[in-house]
Amino acid sequence: MVWRYLRAATGRRRRGWWDAAPSGTPLFAAEQRATLVNVKLKWVKDRALDAAVSRERHLRAAHHLLDLVFSRPGHRVSRSDLLAERSVQRLCGSAYSALEFLGRYHTLFALSRGGVSLTAAALDLRQREVDCLCATEHDLFARLRRLLMLTLPRSLPLHTIDLLRWDLGLPSDYRASVLRLHPEHFALEQPEGDERVWLRLLSWDDQLAVSELEKSADGGDTTCLPFPVSFTRGFGLRSKCMDWLREWQSLPYTSPYADASDLDRRTDVSEKRNVGVFHELLHLTVAKRTERQNVSNMRKLLGMPQKFTKVFERHPGIFYLSRVLGTQTVVLREAYGGGSQLLEKHAHPLVSIREEYSTLLRAALPPRTRGKERHGAFGEQDEGGVVEGDESELSE
Repeated sequence: MVWRYLRAATGRRRRGWWDAAPSGTPLFAAEQRATLVNVKLKWVKDRALDAAVSRERHLRAAHHLLDLVFSRPGHRVSRSDLLAERSVQRLCGSAYSALEFLGRYHTLFALSRGGVSLTAAALDLRQREVDCLCATEHDLFARLRRLLMLTLPRSLPLHTIDLLRWDLGLPSDYRASVLRLHPEHFALEQPEGDERVWLRLLSWDDQLAVSELEKSADGGDTTCLPFPVSFTRGFGLRSKCMDWLREWQSLPYTSPYADASDLDRRTDVSEKRNVGVFHELLHLTVAKRTERQNVSNMRKLLGMPQKFTKVFERHPGIFYLSRVLGTQTVVLREAYGGGSQLLEKHAHPLVSIREEYSTLLRAALPPRTRGKERHGAFGEQDEGGVVEGDESELSE
């Protein structure tokens, strides 16, 4: 039972940062000695958030192919040229799979002897997407700067940014369309002995270094900001666990943009900082979610401890781990308000356009498979086999 783990782990109520410290020890230093609570919480399926993730089934693959066709003269490409693209080979695995995919989604792609082109609906939607990217260029530029400001070296490998590109809303040609247009803010470097190319931030902006949680305080006290928390219906959180959560929420809040080198990584205060970093990172994405593996290689760059992605499981009221589509997608709960659609205040213009792409994809399927697609190309797995109530170890 949860309360047994809590009682064994805590023994008695820890001193808060506001309490008097023993032997004249500074209050903050006393709190730094507090260790993480060792608890187990079960994973509970959230069907609404799973549906939000499932709506993008095959969307990234379709969008990549659509982007390739759109970029060619006349928005048309021969089959041989398209299938010769290395990215298409990696994506599809074979020419047969690629042609099968293009033929299946005839609402986006038109196949002919002359090659592959876009349908009128796809072409119109793609042009609207391009216009949207131009209109929101300043916001996109700011989000990329904030992403780099979250890291300790103020830089990231381009490979890592490429993994996050879709979630951040960056265009496929962002290196030319964004980076080269702002040489005063970005620089590409290749450190000695490193085969990777890094993107480095050249300028810091204090106005951007304000987290979304701090903005929500609307000028109020930001010393001990709590995170918005909600749970899947039927989660059944014990009262003692709720007491621990309230105590944890009242701990000091460290801005994800602030220097946290003085924090002891073994403490709850540091844990709250780690949660704050991912809370901010997910806010930088257009759909307020990303795959867990996209951030798994950012530990040192973000100043995180070992097994740092455990915070997603340790705080199921803030994050939800969706296991559909054969991967683990981290979703920011507050952005969805208990439903499967982003709340209006969190919705980015690109989200509605992607929803229209998904609608076109579903319209190409037979009626009986529109609600739940069968296994298709690219080896994606369905949600079958996920056991509701599966427990995850929540201690480091």
